[in-house]
Order: sequence, then C-alpha cells, then structure tokens
Amino acid sequence: MADVININMREAKSSLSRLVRELEAGTSREFIIARNGRPAARLLPLETVPLDHNRRIGVAKGRFKVPRDIDRAEALIQELFETL
Repeated sequence: MADVININMREAKSSLSRLVRELEAGTSREFIIARNGRPAARLLPLETVPLDHNRRIGVAKGRFKVPRDIDRAEALIQELFETL
C-alpha cells in the first residue's frame, strides 16, 4: 500500500474517480491535495462498517407484526409471474 501521496488540485479534479478507487481498493492510504503548492485538503477512505444481513430497514419497523403464514401464497405468486 502506498503511503501519503501529494497531488495538485488540477490532477485531483481530473482523476477523482481513480483516486477514490485506489482508496477503496486499499492501494493508497491517503492523498494530500495542494493548491498553489501548499497542502489544502486530505482525501481519506471512510472506515468500512460490516453489514448486518439480519437487520431489516424501514420506517415501519416495530409498527406491525408479520403474520406467520406470510409465505403461504408464494407458490401462487410465482405461478402468476411465470404465466405472464
């Protein structure tokens, strides 16, 4: 992994997608962006948060109960989609 890389504003503007890709891939740790030869900003990757696949999202969480037989009509619904 590359250490801190200094780049000028013009290069940062023209290659932002590449810089972000390098941060996401872990091939670069951070970029210092300079304006007129003076450091002005730092571009760093965000810390990744592991996904919780058991967590359901939505504004109605806890407002209603899902019936136990919710999947009862699954075969019928599948059949309806396949006949279209």
